Amino acid sequence: MVNDPDLAPLALAGLVLFLAGIAEWIHSRRIAHVARLAFGPSGKPTPWARGAPVLRVLAFTALAWGLATLALGEPKRYDLSGERSRAERDPEHVLLVLDVSPSMRLVDAGPDKKQSRMMRARDLMESFFDRVPMEENRVTVVATYNGAKPVVVDTADVEVIRHILGELPMHWAFPTGKTKIFDGLEEAARIAKPWNPGSTTVIVLSDGDTVPATGIPRMPASVRSVLVVGVGDSQVGKFIDGRQSRQDVPTLKQIAARLGGTYHDGNAFHIGSGLIASAMGREDEDVFERLSRREYALIVSASSAVILAFLPILLMAFGTRWRPGTSKRPVAPNSRGKTAGNRGAVAAIG
Repeated sequence: MVNDPDLAPLALAGLVLFLAGIAEWIHSRRIAHVARLAFGPSGKPTPWARGAPVLRVLAFTALAWGLATLALGEPKRYDLSGERSRAERDPEHVLLVLDVSPSMRLVDAGPDKKQSRMMRARDLMESFFDRVPMEENRVTVVATYNGAKPVVVDTADVEVIRHILGELPMHWAFPTGKTKIFDGLEEAARIAKPWNPGSTTVIVLSDGDTVPATGIPRMPASVRSVLVVGVGDSQVGKFIDGRQSRQDVPTLKQIAARLGGTYHDGNAFHIGSGLIASAMGREDEDVFERLSRREYALIVSASSAVILAFLPILLMAFGTRWRPGTSKRPVAPNSRGKTAGNRGAVAAIG
């Protein structure tokens, strides 16, 4: 008895292959005696029907493997309520480092430059979350201004993130000063350190900052990728605190390069699907790579069942060109040009 859930379906499939092959061999020997009755004088079916025994054997074998795999494999659990305990999942993480400085409330962002930079960041992230499976991810937000503070850690509630990215005046939680993105990155690295390796995507949302030449925080092994997204007009700035503020593209690109990440100008365009897939580690996933053994077993079982169900119908309709029975023939006329039927009719009339 094979107890291995990986080997047992193969063993059962091998047994079914053997038994079905023997059964088809016996069946072929029996129908050989009545082949002319079934297929006409030639005694042979149509060319495609000659492969029916092999197709039937393979279908039975595949069906046995598929059903055995489904029966012995661990069932997939569906949570209709959307609430599962941490023990039942191993989520990935999206860690937002959000610039909440007063300059993020300046209105010069978006395609029409009529949004505040913070609202543009909110639109970018809503588009991001629409294309990311949130049931597999948890979101953490670190606010940074003159320092850094974690706002929410590992939440699955998108409404909470939407509220944080809205009009929440988080800059009042910090002392007045210069924006320190490095502080936010340091806090993000501290939070992400205990998470699983390669499970975290860090997204920096900012309009730029002056950064020192050295001392950039080192991301832990849990961080898979870093995406730096800039908001605000990069050409024409707005005055705040006696200085002109605009998206500092060179600085943001420098931060992305030093973190080994990617920079994206989010002022006019949403984050592309290809860039999201790359940041989330899904760019190399083929559609077949996403299928587990359970999905393959479902596909094989359904396909085999369809073949076994419709093969007899196809064989009956198109298995032979021989059509036995009496064909309708016209009645031959007699020597006088009249048919026997006509003579009977004349006699009946007379």
